[in-house]
Amino acid sequence: MWDIESSPSLADVWSLWNTTVSLSQLRESSRVICFAAKWAGERKTLFWSEFRDGHEDMVRAAHGLLAEADVVVDYNGNKFDRPMMNREFAKLGLGPPAPYKAIDLYRVIRKQFRFPSNKLEFVLRDLALPEKVKHEGHSLWVKCMAGDARAWKNMEKYNRQDVVSLEALYDRVLPWITNHPSRRLYDGDVCPNCTRGELVREGYAYTAVGKYQRYSCKHCGTWSRGNRRIDGVDIQGVV
Repeated sequence: MWDIESSPSLADVWSLWNTTVSLSQLRESSRVICFAAKWAGERKTLFWSEFRDGHEDMVRAAHGLLAEADVVVDYNGNKFDRPMMNREFAKLGLGPPAPYKAIDLYRVIRKQFRFPSNKLEFVLRDLALPEKVKHEGHSLWVKCMAGDARAWKNMEKYNRQDVVSLEALYDRVLPWITNHPSRRLYDGDVCPNCTRGELVREGYAYTAVGKYQRYSCKHCGTWSRGNRRIDGVDIQGVV
């Protein structure tokens, strides 16, 4: 699990309404200022920031973690977290991290459910999961950009809690993630999603040419099927 925080862009504007900012008005563009991460199933959360670690070391730490991961879970990471961090990698002359599978829980929520709002804060509250840390709002970012040590402590607390909440959401919706890579590749003959539950035989799965044992996981509820065909037909091409 991971989550980034970024600085606001700074620009010269003459109005608060219906304003288009040109490049000549842009004084400073947004950048990644910190990120938190957590390995699934572990209690420890990890945190790096430009305030404590320096910007370059923070970016290199993110590159190393992503390169180490087989699967990366985030929320709206497809459009925000990963492209933002990729830009930071490119600015340092770093290539892409080692390939990993990305799971954007925002897309899972949009595809599988109908919440009144798909904002992470609302989804967590509606599912009675650990919620995001409340903070003072935009002024927290302003204070962090000014180097306020107390504000940075609050930012770290906020960022760390985001990945804790993200893991709770991941565990809850795990059976609904249809593109999850099979964890049997790493953990043997177990549930392909959570690896923690006992598999129970639950009828059969049928394809056009075969019949397979079907299983459900007692822990997370994921449905899966065996790899060995029980019965079926052989189809030969006609030339």
